[in-house]
Amino acid sequence: MRISGERAYVLHARPWRETSLLVELLTAAHGRVGAVARGVTGAKQQARRAALQPWQHIEFDALPKGELWTLARWEAVDAAPRHLGAAALAGFYVHELLLRLLPRQDAAPEVFARYATLRGELATPASALKAAHTGPALSGVAALPLAWTLRRFERDLLDALGLGLPWGEAADGGALDPAARYRLDPEHGAWRDRSHAPDSLRGSALLALANDRLPPPEELAELRHGLRAVLAHHLGARPLKAWGLLAEVARVSAVPAAAARPEAWASAERSARRTGEDGIELAE
Repeated sequence: MRISGERAYVLHARPWRETSLLVELLTAAHGRVGAVARGVTGAKQQARRAALQPWQHIEFDALPKGELWTLARWEAVDAAPRHLGAAALAGFYVHELLLRLLPRQDAAPEVFARYATLRGELATPASALKAAHTGPALSGVAALPLAWTLRRFERDLLDALGLGLPWGEAADGGALDPAARYRLDPEHGAWRDRSHAPDSLRGSALLALANDRLPPPEELAELRHGLRAVLAHHLGARPLKAWGLLAEVARVSAVPAAAARPEAWASAERSARRTGEDGIELAE
């Protein structure tokens, strides 16, 4: 049975055999789909190949056969956004996360819609993102809106996959105390942590996440650690390659002279591209 006129976003593409690409697509009706695009090498095929780069929104026809479909036709719906610097690495992280957590061929309309929103957010200037979210003014923190964008996406992805937690209440069903500290249990939610362990987070940070309200920088950092622990639990033994790249960027940026150099980000972007070309480990 031929599938016609389906919309998708390209999550990943890598060479396959001599003239083809293996692509991973995100669709609303079929979720994550693996497909073969044949005959995409050569100068005359540049436009067809460009339409299968990550972030690209396409319309396609395909011949489904088992786990791997064959693309019969595809064309770009719009121009893929050009993400640079931190946004480019964030995109690599998001795509790897989706490829690892999304099962194949399982309808994912909520994830599809949320990805479309994120695609635009990562292409939006930081100043506009700051104005779009409620919360305290945090001028001078250029990376903060991007961090908040990722935390919101992680929350929404977990919810859409049925892995979400009761973000706005304690694991026992009680109200969160904004001044208290909690630890996120990946299966049950927030338990009170009276030991104030380093990986605990404030109740006010969880309430900000639940209410979609931008938290102050220190609470945003706590949310990053808390949500990473939840994601790591569901990812299993293999950590994301993107986490290693982001840690390297943080290490380099901690040196003031290096942080000011554009080549620090450019080097990380090249590493991300090389990692992607070598093949992100996918969920089966």
